[in-house]
Amino acid sequence: MESRLTHLEEKLAHQEAALTALSDTVYAQQRELEALKARCQHLSDRVQTLQEQSGGSSPQGHEPPPHY
Repeated sequence: MESRLTHLEEKLAHQEAALTALSDTVYAQQRELEALKARCQHLSDRVQTLQEQSGGSSPQGHEPPPHY
């Protein structure tokens, strides 16, 4: 009986360690995702500003050439 209890306690300890490692991984990924979202928003704002400064809202190359 004691061997069975020891085995269950060891199994629980390993599961707790695995859960902690997974939790740490999810936390790190969430922080990275938030940083990437902020960077994407910054780049999107920058592209919009550059388009406004260039005098048009459509990027070069999306308009048909004048001979059409």
